[in-house]
Amino acid sequence: MLNVGDKAPDFTLPSTAGENFALSKNFRGKSCILFFYPKDFTKGCTAEVCEFRDHFGFLEDLAIPIVGISRDDLSTHYKFKSTYNLPYHLLSDKSGKVCKAYDALIPVIGLPKRVTYLLDDSHHIKGIYQDMFDAKGHIKYMLKKL
Repeated sequence: MLNVGDKAPDFTLPSTAGENFALSKNFRGKSCILFFYPKDFTKGCTAEVCEFRDHFGFLEDLAIPIVGISRDDLSTHYKFKSTYNLPYHLLSDKSGKVCKAYDALIPVIGLPKRVTYLLDDSHHIKGIYQDMFDAKGHIKYMLKKL
């Protein structure tokens, strides 16, 4: 289980940026937000990604990059990103390996949990918010931590 103060696991995943995203490369030396969510185009997940979208300017002003991660494939991610005008990238964790490393995988059914991490510039965990049913609470918690 990951806790505040732990070093976040490094990973590489396909991204809607059109290239692989590596935490240690793409967000090197940057505080950042990683949010895991169950599935593109579902009610709760759409509300969550749109909350992050609506607060993106504030995060950008603070130089806090953000990525969303689910087990959906890139094709679905591209449609989801386009449909809701998401200004940040989505990462595809088809195998669920990264979700599992971040304690963001529901056992047995293999669906990602709704969990958000705030990392400092050395990628130590500074905040964790986990709630499957409070999609809008994730950004509120992160803003409060910042």
